[in-house]
Order: sequence, then structure tokens, then C-alpha cells
Amino acid sequence: MTPTLVRQQHLPHAGAAPRVDLRARARDWSEIQERMLVPLYEAVYERLDVGPATRLLGLGCGSGLALLMAAARGAAVTGVDASPERVALARERLLPGASGTGTRTDTRLVDGSPGDTAEPGAPGYTLVTAFEPIGCLAGDSEGLGGLLAEATPLAERGATVVLAGWGPPERCATTSVLRVATKLAEPLRTSGSWRPALRDDLEDVARRAGLRPDGSGRVACPFGYADVDSAVRGLKSTGLFDAAMRATDQVQVDKELTEALHPHQRRDGTVWMPNVFRYLIARTP
Repeated sequence: MTPTLVRQQHLPHAGAAPRVDLRARARDWSEIQERMLVPLYEAVYERLDVGPATRLLGLGCGSGLALLMAAARGAAVTGVDASPERVALARERLLPGASGTGTRTDTRLVDGSPGDTAEPGAPGYTLVTAFEPIGCLAGDSEGLGGLLAEATPLAERGATVVLAGWGPPERCATTSVLRVATKLAEPLRTSGSWRPALRDDLEDVARRAGLRPDGSGRVACPFGYADVDSAVRGLKSTGLFDAAMRATDQVQVDKELTEALHPHQRRDGTVWMPNVFRYLIARTP
């Protein structure tokens, strides 16, 4: 089997953008990391009774796993993501003619921003999801606020909006590994560096977006990997270590991550880190 990871080149100097093979990173996200949040998707869809009457807009849809699960329940799904590489993988999974999908023909995937999904005369969305967890990168809540500002006008009045975030640091074993990003990125002090999740992250975003909170929940989402190499690749595919790579280099980040993962490696070589994620249910005006 051809390896999905293409070795990234070293940075010429600190502060430069890390040279990343974006297609390899998207593939690592799709094959390794995205499935870690399946319990979150399932819990939300079950609580909201997602089904044939649901018209769903997925913000930051990634490579489409959450959309695929909603479509399997009968929902009409539209996904949007700023990464062309991830959207390309989502198309392989979801669009008619893709091998083995069997999904509905009203599935849409857009490379761009939420406003690009607008269609004159189309009915409003009944559900908007933002499953990419916030509360780890400094400034990530502001980015989500911008997406919601574009998305909520496309939803029905009183439509459901779901936001997701990391749970309390003491309930997330991955926190100790993510601290590597903070330590290595410290020289740059960038807005993209990791920070611990705060209790009201999701509520603050909802209020700023003019949404009305209407319930919340917590879901166990353990991160499990076949080995340390898979864990390193999966974690880097999240983008949480980009600032660290800008401040140092690829080799240093890999080394520090490997060391941080050692306490979570089991005797059979697998890596296991229990985590808890939060979700907030809100309503549009």
C-alpha cells in the first residue's frame, strides 16, 4: 500500500509558513483523525432526531464523515469547507457515482465559505452544525463567529445550530500532548497557538452570533491510534501544531509529540487518550 504521508520539508527559518503537503494532510485527517469525533456526531444526531425532514448545513465539513452519517439517516446535506483538499475527499464519499455511497442526490459540497452555498429560492436549512471543536486555538472562536454570521441568514427562523468544543482540560488526556504546541510556539506568540478550553467558550460564541442557547451535552470521544506514528500524523492533521512548526520545524514537532505520547502508549503499541467534548444547541432568531 502506498503511504499516505508525504514527508514535509524543513522550514527555512522560524516564522515562515510550514511546508505542508496539503493533500497528504487531508488524507491523514480523513483516514486517521476524523473518526475520533464519531461519538459526538452520533449523540447530536440522535438528540435532534436528524432524519428525512432535516436540511443540514455543515460548516467546516472536512472530508465529509459527519455529513455521510446524516445522509445515512435520510437528511439532505450541504457541506462547506475552506480546504479544497478535504472537500475533494468529501466528494469521493458523498456525491452520486462515488463508489459505494448510495447517498441522496440532494447532497452538495462547496469549497469556500457558507455564503457560497446560497441558492435563490432554496428552502432554509433546519440544522447548522459546526463540529470542528473550538476552545484550543487562540482566536478560533472569532473565526467561527464569522462563519455563523454568513450561515445563519441561510437557515430557517428558529433553526437549530450546534457548536462543538473541547471539554475541561482535566477531562481530556490529549491536553498534555497539546501543550507541546504551546511550548514550541511560544517564541512567535501567534493567534494560532494552543490554549486550554474555557467553560463558556461555546456560549460566548453563540451570544455574539445572536443565537439563543437551548441545551448542551458532553460526549466521551477517546482518541485511539494504531501506533505512535499514526497518532503524530493524526494530531498534526488538525492544524493545532502549525504555529509550533512555524516557530521550530517539522523534526522538532515530531520529536516532542512522540515524547508526549509515550505515557499514553499501551503495551501492544497502540495509543489511547480518553477525552470529553462539549456541544451546545442554539436557535436562530
